[in-house]
Amino acid sequence: MRSLVVLLAVLALSQGSGISRIPLYKGKSIRKALKEHGLLDDFLRTHRHAIRSKHSKSGRVANEPLFNYLDCQYFGKIHIGTPPQAFTVVFDTGSSDLWVPSIYCKSEACQSHHRFDPSKSSTFRDLGEPLSIQYGTGSMEGVLGSDTVTVSGIVDPQQTVGLSTQEPGSVFTYSQFDGILGLAYPSLASQYSVPVFDNMMDKHLVAQDLFSVYMSRNGQGSMLTLGAIDPSYYTGSLHWVPITVQEYWQFTVDSVTVDGVVVACDGGCQAILDTGTSMLVGPSSDILNIQKAIGATENQFGMFDINCGSLSSMPTVVFEINGRKYPLPPSAYTSQDEGVCSSGFEGDDSSEQWILGDVFIREYYSVFDRANNRVGLAKAV
Repeated sequence: MRSLVVLLAVLALSQGSGISRIPLYKGKSIRKALKEHGLLDDFLRTHRHAIRSKHSKSGRVANEPLFNYLDCQYFGKIHIGTPPQAFTVVFDTGSSDLWVPSIYCKSEACQSHHRFDPSKSSTFRDLGEPLSIQYGTGSMEGVLGSDTVTVSGIVDPQQTVGLSTQEPGSVFTYSQFDGILGLAYPSLASQYSVPVFDNMMDKHLVAQDLFSVYMSRNGQGSMLTLGAIDPSYYTGSLHWVPITVQEYWQFTVDSVTVDGVVVACDGGCQAILDTGTSMLVGPSSDILNIQKAIGATENQFGMFDINCGSLSSMPTVVFEINGRKYPLPPSAYTSQDEGVCSSGFEGDDSSEQWILGDVFIREYYSVFDRANNRVGLAKAV
């Protein structure tokens, strides 16, 4: 059986079908079977050159401009089906499923957005499986299908796509985007759903098994780069942080300090890098310590306000990650709207990890490296 597993894996590679989604038996993938038999590490070491050579020959780099809506939402355009139907989606590193509203959905949120019509796509296939996703805010119910998905010129055939049939509540009703394209690990995806980037990697559609994100402040210029790192978006060097759990893009934060004093994450904590979260989120008690340290005061709505006249004298909040300091100056962690300044830190005890959202990513160009299971951070331009 051990030799059979290796043989099938080699055949999968030679035929260009990828090793991580080839059914072996009872729905297992080649990668999972190799891992269960203790052969995965040896196989990857032996065939790494072949894998990389194949990627370099057929993969490509694609740049997808992201629209910045009030520094709160960043989204881009994708196309689904044949002929293509256009949708705007959040490219979300905090989830792993792709879904868009469908013509079957009667929720108010669906009525105000573009809806996918399977009958108008010659490449659509109904998978007959349900889909249910609960986010930090908002949820959706739907069904799974398969169709061609195009992202900035990369054509991704036979991609699983969620079609919403219900989007309860008002969260998605007022969103500026239609759906969500998850970029986290496949272990976080719903059953029967394959993440878009995994499909791209398996089919050797990207030049490298990584993507990178630049988020602008107060305007245009934000960019998602698939398959490459773009040095024009950062200064200095990239520093790499190993992933600790392959679900979210999760890693260890050593501490959070203000003026050299630890105010949060004492002794270390786990955090995720999340393009789908606007704020920088942590445990309520730790966040309250930070709010006090920067001089933010709670208003009647539970938000924390800042005196706009104090910005120049406010302290820098420093996140130490993998032995390096990542300072967030007041310009990074505050926002101003119609003369009112507010804090970009938010307390939430429902999350098991800190969430380094757009507040952090605007300050630090972020690389999400699936080949080496790490994230790269550098000072954004």
